[in-house]
Amino acid sequence: MPEATPLANWIGFHLFILALLCVELIIARRRGSAHITSTAIFTAVLWITAAFAFAAFIYRELGGPYAIQYISGYAIEQALSVDNLFVFLLLFRLFRIDRTTQPRVLFWGVAGAIVMRGLFIAGGLGLLSRFDWITYFFAAILLVAAIRLLLPRQPEDETHYPSWLRWLTKLQPVSPRLDRFFVQENGRRMVTVLFVALIAIEVTDVVFALDSIPAVLSITRHPFLAYTSNIMAVMGLRSLYFLLVAALARLRWVHYGIAALLAFAALKMLLARVVDVTPLESLTVIATLLAITIAASLLAPSPPATALR
Repeated sequence: MPEATPLANWIGFHLFILALLCVELIIARRRGSAHITSTAIFTAVLWITAAFAFAAFIYRELGGPYAIQYISGYAIEQALSVDNLFVFLLLFRLFRIDRTTQPRVLFWGVAGAIVMRGLFIAGGLGLLSRFDWITYFFAAILLVAAIRLLLPRQPEDETHYPSWLRWLTKLQPVSPRLDRFFVQENGRRMVTVLFVALIAIEVTDVVFALDSIPAVLSITRHPFLAYTSNIMAVMGLRSLYFLLVAALARLRWVHYGIAALLAFAALKMLLARVVDVTPLESLTVIATLLAITIAASLLAPSPPATALR
């Protein structure tokens, strides 16, 4: 078991996140909603720089091997987040959330994700420390996720509301407004479509966490490294959404790389007793798989027009 992380480090990390959020808010306020793409560039650079600055802190506090574990966990979570972007795009189209309102939904969605990811990681580490066989269960989840990514995707119907949403609207009337989460209408407090979109984002993150948390735990069992690498990747996801959404159609081979990453993480868990894969070797595999699939996507001829337009 890794040594317990000082409480000061946990507090310091969350103060670091809070300070970055304040900087991001100032940037967004000054640039306004008319410059979403340029604001996303500024904030993406901010979060990526912060992620590697935190890696330098871990290197100083814990040493090189732990810093590599953190970077590996961060890289694999960022790679798995690409699939989230497709779902976010479809959800925003489904609920007809415009670009100026999307940052607000993503902000609160990520805030909820921080809490859920922390609980998932704590629960996963607790199970792994008590029951060795859980390792094989997590590995099976990763293998299933890898196979699922390799299967042909059915085209999404952006006009068809999911069954859970139809059930919710029958149970609780929903206001069609898209400017706030709750409103007062006809003398009663109601949730809005914007709030339902937020719930959909949160549910999506829970589903993706079932893949990403075991993947990160295949890289490191250190609670502080697993949590901080995951959270830093999730925090930068909002900015990356606005930067990558236009490029998603071109990155059509990346899901093969993500599938290979999940399979690698699963095999690493399954063979941990007989094969010792160092953090540096893990990072090399992650970087190589992503580089190959991104290069293949960018160098291949452009695909025909897709629904992402």
